[in-house]
Amino acid sequence: MHLDLSELPQLAPIFRELFKGYHVSRRDPELYAQLSNFQDQYRALFKALGFELVCDTRGFYYFVPDTATAQVNKTAQRLALFTFIIVEHLADQGRDPIAVLDGGSLGRDELPALLDKYRDLFVQAEVTTHEELEEKIMRRMTQLGFASEEPGIYRFLPPMHRFLDVCLSVQQDRDLAASLHSILPLPTPVLIDDDAEPADEDEDAALARAIAAEQQEMDA
Repeated sequence: MHLDLSELPQLAPIFRELFKGYHVSRRDPELYAQLSNFQDQYRALFKALGFELVCDTRGFYYFVPDTATAQVNKTAQRLALFTFIIVEHLADQGRDPIAVLDGGSLGRDELPALLDKYRDLFVQAEVTTHEELEEKIMRRMTQLGFASEEPGIYRFLPPMHRFLDVCLSVQQDRDLAASLHSILPLPTPVLIDDDAEPADEDEDAALARAIAAEQQEMDA
């Protein structure tokens, strides 16, 4: 494919934002329009440079990290954990988590109570104070394009679907496991005595024997 760099005037800012892990969405109208209009060209160029550009049909672009650094991993873990917490928190309140995380908002005044409620989980992410919650999670979410900060609230942006997908996948796995467990319970140990049927008795023979026993009981 022939690339005409004159058609890509936003190449530098687009690459700079994507390279640092930012997710370009409609909130960035110039960059988003440029990527949408010349998607194939940008994808080919970035591929030649060793980067994979992903276009999510829900309205955002990002780079697939090749070799994630420890810091990026830690940030991703914190944001994923926060998403799990938010989903559970909203569900407990009777609010639709997907509706909130898909363009909805969370009040800043909700954060202290959220931290207290899930302190044990936040400690695992090295977040122990309200200031650390703002700095290590909320600010990083805005820096990476997952949310925007508005007066008194944080508004979630389409890239949040990346973490929502993970949450929904885990929940589906849990639901499936619970369903299978209820349908196919673990076998109950049975003590074998002298009157038990032979171990190699097939299903038809066992059924016939059960019917015969029931008939004998009715006759009696």
